[in-house]
Amino acid sequence: MSDPLIGLVLLGVLITLLASGLWVAVSLAIVGLVGLVLFSNAPSGLILATTFWGHSHSWALTALPLFILMGEILLRSRMSDDMFTGLVPWLSRAPGRLLHVNVLGCAIFAAVSGSSAATAATIGRMSVPELTKRGYPESLILGTLAGSATLGLLIPPSIILIVYGVATEQSIARLFIAAIIPGIMLMSLFAGYVAFRAWKDPDLIPAIDQTFSLREKFAASRRLIPVALLIGGVIGSIYGGLASPTDAAALGVVLATILAWSSGTFTWQLFGEAVMSATRTSCMIALILLGAAFLSVAMGFTGLPRNLAAWISDMNLSVGALLVALTIFFIVLGCFLDGISVIVLTTSIIMPMVTAVGIDPIWFGIYLVIVVEMSQITPPVGFNLFVIQGLTGIDILRIAKAAFPFFLLLLLGVLLICLFPQIVTFLPTFMAR
Repeated sequence: MSDPLIGLVLLGVLITLLASGLWVAVSLAIVGLVGLVLFSNAPSGLILATTFWGHSHSWALTALPLFILMGEILLRSRMSDDMFTGLVPWLSRAPGRLLHVNVLGCAIFAAVSGSSAATAATIGRMSVPELTKRGYPESLILGTLAGSATLGLLIPPSIILIVYGVATEQSIARLFIAAIIPGIMLMSLFAGYVAFRAWKDPDLIPAIDQTFSLREKFAASRRLIPVALLIGGVIGSIYGGLASPTDAAALGVVLATILAWSSGTFTWQLFGEAVMSATRTSCMIALILLGAAFLSVAMGFTGLPRNLAAWISDMNLSVGALLVALTIFFIVLGCFLDGISVIVLTTSIIMPMVTAVGIDPIWFGIYLVIVVEMSQITPPVGFNLFVIQGLTGIDILRIAKAAFPFFLLLLLGVLLICLFPQIVTFLPTFMAR
């Protein structure tokens, strides 16, 4: 059977399994078994057992549950209230005023949670009622929240970057550092769009109903100090070469626990809830990674990735043409799968093509995460849209329409890092080895 036909058969099996509601991890493993049994002579049972056992213990992967636990602890602390209190005085006179609370609040929380959905839920629970009460337009409230919450996938410590690093055997520390400037760039694009809308139509933004002296601003900023120390401790230790991502994650859990207890609102019950939630999320991701690892090995035995990479190479596509094709492919795929599933499902097939045309795997990881961010705000499986719908009860298509300008800004971000790859590669070159 020809390679295109093999690919179509396996793709059909995968789509059928996913459409039936079967778990993603189990679907990936079954597709791998089908590939081994039908299209190779390899011992499928032995490969399944050795792959699952060999990939079930990974030092790099231990950072994943720790960062998830850190985010879950802070999600249940008073940190979101402290962020709002600390940011409002500084943003009351900015173009767009308190809409920037969504942008900056999401960026800050993304740096301590690593999750897009958790960022949308936490900041949205705090900002949507407050901004609505003050008369800000619904489209900008929902759009800034949905768009800015996608930063949870990119700004380190990012759960999805850990998944990509493990799946492609890339340095998680270098991926984290490479994401810093692109994260700031996207945050600036979002804030710039809000300022532009406020400048273009001043009547959209309610008048200031409170002013703050410089002393009041600095007094309010004290609430941001613990969060700043936590972010600086985790990211700074990685960048300086003082700690691996796993060590930094453990430090983050300790600091997050101390911060939560010191707030006076954290209890043993909340700590238990955080541990159980982190355990469920970690097990789900680990199971998907095992299924994807087996699928990757199975595809290697069928020869499909190698032949596909050779086919792409024979087409003599330019790097730009390949990236355009991949961007469209990932956006479409992201309309139907969550971000982690997109990463683990495609890396075994895509990476040989990427390396064949000379694309830096670290750069490609950041590119891929930004493209996956777009899928978080596109129906029908835009996770951020579902989270915001659950918070507000607003129709999901209305939310998607409000988020569309931020989808275009993410697309602009992809274009910028393609034209200027140094945006991604600059900081990793200065990392301590």
